[in-house]
Amino acid sequence: MGIKGLLRMLLFGSLLCASTGMAAEIHGRSSTQFLSYNNELLDDHRQIELNEYLRFSITNIDKAGKFSITGYGRASQDFTNGEGLNGRLYYLYGEYRDLFDKADIRIGRQFVNLAAGSAIIDGGQVDIKNIGPVGFTILGGRDVQFGLNGEIGDASNTVLGMGAYLAGFKNTDAEVSWFRKFDQGDIARDILGLSGKQYLFNNVKVYGNARYDLTAETFNEVQGGLKYFPLSNLIFTGEYYQSYATFDTTSFYSVFAVDKYREGLFRVDYTFNDMVSVNGGYNRQFYGEGAHANVYHVGLSLRPIEPLRFNVEYDNRNGYYGSTNGAIIDAAYDVNKVAQVAGGITYDVYQRDSLTGDEIARRYWLGGKYKIAKNMAVSGRIQDDVNARFSTNVSGRVTFDYDF
Repeated sequence: MGIKGLLRMLLFGSLLCASTGMAAEIHGRSSTQFLSYNNELLDDHRQIELNEYLRFSITNIDKAGKFSITGYGRASQDFTNGEGLNGRLYYLYGEYRDLFDKADIRIGRQFVNLAAGSAIIDGGQVDIKNIGPVGFTILGGRDVQFGLNGEIGDASNTVLGMGAYLAGFKNTDAEVSWFRKFDQGDIARDILGLSGKQYLFNNVKVYGNARYDLTAETFNEVQGGLKYFPLSNLIFTGEYYQSYATFDTTSFYSVFAVDKYREGLFRVDYTFNDMVSVNGGYNRQFYGEGAHANVYHVGLSLRPIEPLRFNVEYDNRNGYYGSTNGAIIDAAYDVNKVAQVAGGITYDVYQRDSLTGDEIARRYWLGGKYKIAKNMAVSGRIQDDVNARFSTNVSGRVTFDYDF
């Protein structure tokens, strides 16, 4: 839909407001952003642009309050590199809830998500509920794809999906689903998905997710983890994750062989009091053919006085494809109830492989936010990146948010 679709969305919203009068309630946020940065896709030419993000919902359209309309889009104007006016419509759909107390129905452009896959579609989704311990989801429509200059693809790019999930269980979540994508009438993706979460003994959470690619006949993603919180301020996390990159069957990259990636993680989070909290972790990464890497992480959060917050994080990675040492330091200070200033430094020392020396990348940033009124705020951020590519690379953003 691009910019035309966004303009139609704005026009449709204004006409609806006029037709519904005082009965409907309209809420949302307008975010106007002014940006300046070096565009890497245009030989690092300086780009200055103005973006407008609009998110809204219209409720109480009908007497029962079951029907609503939700939209979100972006319009952007480039002033320096000839890209001109552009836009994206991320979603615009109507939703009717509790039809016969058994179904929720969405029609229009929307983000859909199942354990087996997710997409933005122009189509519909139906959730069947209140029929017992299991609920069902059915969805389908045109697969909306975005390129650099707008939407790509055509009406032959479609998505179908179905899922079943447990309903009404306080400590248990589970879903099994199927997700299929078509490209020019051919099956591009065909995925089975499973996700689950279980709470045990009031202090243990077990969770897992898996996706099986029917066309490649392999699991392309598996995740399983456990969180143990013996105290309200202490959390232990253990997690396993693996992925095997599979591509659309219609993609050129589907003919290439890739290695399976696996990692195991252990992490501890502990909060001493309102002023001090710490965390630490270890991550073992496996890249196939015996290649591996180790990642160590420690973090510290301080609040020495109520309006001041410090965060410090340090990562050390060594092994496959070089080594990295990096630290992030940032701070925020609440000047008063309506104003805040913040700043930070990121410092990384990395070695790509044994044949190269150390390289250093740094980022310095400063930002702030001021609340003009209860529903209006202005914020800004400026940063400078210094690395092997840039001796200086300044970028900035100023944002005005209006909630209505």
